[in-house]
Amino acid sequence: MDDRYLMNSAVAANTEALRPRNDGVHTDTGPDQTKSSILDTVGNTPIIELSKIFGDSHFKLFGKIEAMNPGGSIKDRSGLHMLRKALSSGEISRDTTIIESSSGNMGIGLAQVCTYWGLKLICVVDIRTTKQTLQILQTYGAEISLVSEPLPGKDSLLEARKLRVQELLASVPDSYCPDQYANPNNFAAHYLTTMPEILNALESHVDYLFLATSTSGTLRGCAEYIHDNELATKVVAVDAIGSVIFGDNPQPRLLPGHGAAERSKIHRAGLANDVVLISDWDCVTGCYNLVRQEAVLAGASSGGVIAAIHKYRGKIELGAVCAAILADRGERYMDTVYSEDWVLRHFDQLPDPAEYSRAE
Repeated sequence: MDDRYLMNSAVAANTEALRPRNDGVHTDTGPDQTKSSILDTVGNTPIIELSKIFGDSHFKLFGKIEAMNPGGSIKDRSGLHMLRKALSSGEISRDTTIIESSSGNMGIGLAQVCTYWGLKLICVVDIRTTKQTLQILQTYGAEISLVSEPLPGKDSLLEARKLRVQELLASVPDSYCPDQYANPNNFAAHYLTTMPEILNALESHVDYLFLATSTSGTLRGCAEYIHDNELATKVVAVDAIGSVIFGDNPQPRLLPGHGAAERSKIHRAGLANDVVLISDWDCVTGCYNLVRQEAVLAGASSGGVIAAIHKYRGKIELGAVCAAILADRGERYMDTVYSEDWVLRHFDQLPDPAEYSRAE
């Protein structure tokens, strides 16, 4: 493999681009400038006003459209940043096999980087991973390792996925796991890019930030940026019913991408000012309201964030400015969230796509 894929000046420049500059805000040459590679298009996603979904609301709501990342989700940021740091530190080389556990989006983010740099990727997924996500991973050239059963005496597939990763690391020579559940460069990506971008777009005035939680990478990066810069923004974490991140009792969940069966090592107490728990049905309803009212086709966790804002709206002050991070694209959920057959099979009803606009 030509060394230019890993060691040329473009990669070095990319690594430098995510380091703090002056006030720690990530900048680039702008959307109208030529990029040196697809990796240079990660980040700087648009933020739009969501003016219809909650009708004549008493607050302003803006959505950060992470679907506009080239791999389709916010995980592009952390996947790229973790591998850049591993490259610059010498932890990986052009011969390294990358191995990671993912329900989908992190796998795609890593697959994009690995394909461009010429690295092999083994992505450990489970049976909740959508068909579209598996097809995308395979199209990038990733090898799929599928976990279909939890460990004996366990209900969660996450523990089984993480064990499979350890087994693969032991058997595959020169292999490396970025470990999104423990890697500080996961949340560093959001400290350096996601939160500064939101504040820049909204002229540093954000009263509430709503975001979904899983590894807690986005939560920690954004919350620590807010804390370190002494901002008044209140962080509202959106978690799944049955997720243990904020102490709920574990139970099976249908939809991947948010919530967790175990608290990650990068999570810490006190990151969120408030927490809203949402169900799988809430996610579906939120997705349909978002696409039919705002024409934003987003993934399940984004629907969960919108549903959480609906539940929380009575606590939001008059005139407040709210930002919602909408983490990924909806096309990956065509066989689940956006399939009427799937929705009817699991919930015996279809969502009202205008419910939230009538509820003020």
